Amino acid sequence: MIKTKLMKNKKFAVILAGCGVYDGSEIHEAVSVLLAIEKSGSEYECFAPDVNQYHVINHLTGKVEKEVRNVLVESARIARGKVNKLNEFDPKNFDAIVFPGGFGVAKNLCTFAFDGADCLLNPETEDAIIEAHEARLPIGALCISPVLIAKVLGKGALTIGDDIDTANAIENMGAIHQNTSGSEIIVDKENKIVTSPCYMLNSPISVIAQGAENVISALLKLM
Repeated sequence: MIKTKLMKNKKFAVILAGCGVYDGSEIHEAVSVLLAIEKSGSEYECFAPDVNQYHVINHLTGKVEKEVRNVLVESARIARGKVNKLNEFDPKNFDAIVFPGGFGVAKNLCTFAFDGADCLLNPETEDAIIEAHEARLPIGALCISPVLIAKVLGKGALTIGDDIDTANAIENMGAIHQNTSGSEIIVDKENKIVTSPCYMLNSPISVIAQGAENVISALLKLM
């Protein structure tokens, strides 16, 4: 009788940066990532740093509000309450790590929105990327999130679409940028990085969802 080995479901760590395109995680991208993971037969856990947002944007008017919100608390809106503090991330418990986009990535997880290639990273975000890379976990990054990977690792083939200024900043940080469109992805097999431009190209939500599925599918192949 031939014995078959039971394969455990692959598990993704999804790193959120708040809730809302202008000051947190881009909701469509984040949900598309979670849905793509589940559709693949895999599992996920969400994480976010327990820090205050840089600021709060009224998404109806575009104006800055005079209030303070917490990144972890706001991320719980997307995760339906099931979100862990980012300092609890342990790469031994996961098969891949994924960063959806949104301006919160460039404001809360790092200072790229203000400092470009000279940006500073939230320490917990930096630690998570370093630990994941050292553990050889595949890393996925959508929209603006590849700037995190470029800044921390200083290498890799990445894409944010075709924005010249952001592409130049990525190359100034040591990575290689490749132009893409739509739901295309760039797969760096050597460094186990998968990126897609998503809303950096202002694509329709159907393209965002396809981009997320393409990223998750590629990450599974890199495991």
